[in-house]
Amino acid sequence: RERERENFSEAGNAGNAGNADDDGWEAEDEMESEQDDSELTFSKHTGSVFCVSLDPVSNSLAVTGGEDDRAFVWSVSDGDVLFECTGHKDSVTCAAFSCDSKLVVSADMSGLIKVWKVENKEEIWSFEVGDLEWLEWHPCAPVLLAGAADGNVWMWKIPSGECKTFQGPSCQATSGKILPDGKRAIVGYEDGSLRLWDLKQGNAVYVIKGHDGHQGALTSIACNKEGTLALTGSVDGQAKLFNTSTGKVSRDTAEQDSNSVESVGFCNVLPLVAVAYLDGTLAIYDMNSQSLRHRCKHEVGVVHLQWEEASAVVYTCNLAGVVTLWDARSGVMMSEYRGHSAEILDFVLNRDASVAVTAGGDHQAKVFCLQRPDR
Repeated sequence: RERERENFSEAGNAGNAGNADDDGWEAEDEMESEQDDSELTFSKHTGSVFCVSLDPVSNSLAVTGGEDDRAFVWSVSDGDVLFECTGHKDSVTCAAFSCDSKLVVSADMSGLIKVWKVENKEEIWSFEVGDLEWLEWHPCAPVLLAGAADGNVWMWKIPSGECKTFQGPSCQATSGKILPDGKRAIVGYEDGSLRLWDLKQGNAVYVIKGHDGHQGALTSIACNKEGTLALTGSVDGQAKLFNTSTGKVSRDTAEQDSNSVESVGFCNVLPLVAVAYLDGTLAIYDMNSQSLRHRCKHEVGVVHLQWEEASAVVYTCNLAGVVTLWDARSGVMMSEYRGHSAEILDFVLNRDASVAVTAGGDHQAKVFCLQRPDR
């Protein structure tokens, strides 16, 4: 890996030199001829792949959605398509398995949502909302939560379609997260405000806005395993940590000149959180001392981060098409995985972090087997 890293930095320099207009082509070729560390490439999409999710029970099936208005359910071991989620009219930006892996949802930007039964590959439910911002399965029931551009959040029981709506401010509901207890959800809005919704009663328990809220649209929400703390990120460059039962903000973080927070997440084994920025910074904060522990720098913007379930290793994907592993205790980069010839737009880890599946702007999804010396 050391040797590869060396080569990469040379390639990076060559690529930077090639960014001038006259030899821009050279830089592109450079990227395409990079080595491919992936085990398998899924190439059924004919446009950018926007989202990827693994089935939670066996981790053996992936679902990907793309710019080509298509979603596929396929096998991670051999790339074979189990079925295609047909009938979408716009880019598929959300695709995910239910908690028991029996159902899969695919949803496009126009707001068309479809649910499929994996066992018989049949569509069992569909619904249309206004422009869709995000979609999430309930952690322990066949229930979907979705945020729309008009500020409404919808909740449906599947397949009955029994429905509830939660009315926010009249601006986009830009991100959302159901808490682990399954009874409450945090929703972030374009105006920087946050609401904690009681899913059963249908009321907002509290609103965080103004000085306590963000000053721009929410991009990312995460919570700890117990659901007692939440972390939010926004285009305003800030991340906020707050107590989910009181709504009290206990920590604000703002990086110098960081233009937008793209992704946030909690470590399960140490009191650490990670915040990824569009300028390429991955910041690791210690929740106990409320201080910045490490600033890990990428050459390009970070798109998404994910912690390993059972360690202090955090993974990022970035606009250069690289998956990077960082040791959050030391801030040291552990390894990099390459193979995409364009940005990685989403990725997901399996439970024991032995496999990462990526979704790329190069029309490909890839499966990487993650070798770790300490395992």
